[in-house]
Amino acid sequence: MIKLATISPCYNEEEVLALSVERLTALFERMIAEGLISDDSMMVFVNDGSRDRTWDIIKTQHQENKFVKGINLTCNVGHQNAIMAGMMTVRKWADAVITIDADLQDDIECIPQMVRNFEAGNDIVYGVKVSRKADPAMKRMTAEAFYKLQGSMGVNCVYNHADFRLMSKRALDILAGYDERSLYLRGLIPMIGLPSTTVDDVISEREAGSSKYTLRKMLNLAIDGITSFSVRPLYIITYLGVIFLVISLMIGFYVLHALIVGTAVPGWSSLILSIWLVGGFILISVGVTGIYIGKIFTEVKHRPLYNIAEILE
Repeated sequence: MIKLATISPCYNEEEVLALSVERLTALFERMIAEGLISDDSMMVFVNDGSRDRTWDIIKTQHQENKFVKGINLTCNVGHQNAIMAGMMTVRKWADAVITIDADLQDDIECIPQMVRNFEAGNDIVYGVKVSRKADPAMKRMTAEAFYKLQGSMGVNCVYNHADFRLMSKRALDILAGYDERSLYLRGLIPMIGLPSTTVDDVISEREAGSSKYTLRKMLNLAIDGITSFSVRPLYIITYLGVIFLVISLMIGFYVLHALIVGTAVPGWSSLILSIWLVGGFILISVGVTGIYIGKIFTEVKHRPLYNIAEILE
């Protein structure tokens, strides 16, 4: 039997936390009875600088439930960093870990199959969303478009996989060697290269509370997902620059021809349109280049991804 740990990042999850503990406890007891996991397995909740009673609830559950452990970060560091904090702490405690959001929208009934796949020799098991009917239509459309965009940009990731996955201690030890500040685990973990497989994950609706993943956070994650693993946007800018140069040469020949034959007509609209078009392209180019420079600035400082205030073991 393996010693399993689930890791759930929590940011203002007071409304759903007790229910999540109850559901995971029932699952743990069933898996222990079936001989899948040992009775010293655990569920670890990482408090990511919550402003509500999340940490108080975690401490209460820790006192009342033998499975519950807690990690309290000093401040809010973001979803990816909170997951990393949990994994790097818990890899000393367990044979394998499963990362799953505290709202349990991912299908926890996949967890027994993940454990079986781990026992069959897979170091990484990805939960792949086969149904997202519980998600809003706009979120479904943008998520699927983003996965396709990642692929076109050369980012190696598992299609329709978020952060619901099992990782062995061996995989976590390798992941610890990736000293990156701009974390995008969905692209980073497939680079490990150990044996892996997938399980089908059917997303359900939240039973309480609301999603803390705002549009701004999703956009930032999407930008990190591309710029941290691909320089293709820089090449695209170069190709577009060449195209603009060719177009400008064609316009130049046209203007010379019009002057020679005497058909030149002042064109204020076309002039303004050209200025706005070229100006917009320049601003986008500077912005994309700035993102890459900003990442270099962040990486060279080597600041810690997180600081831990307290651990409930």
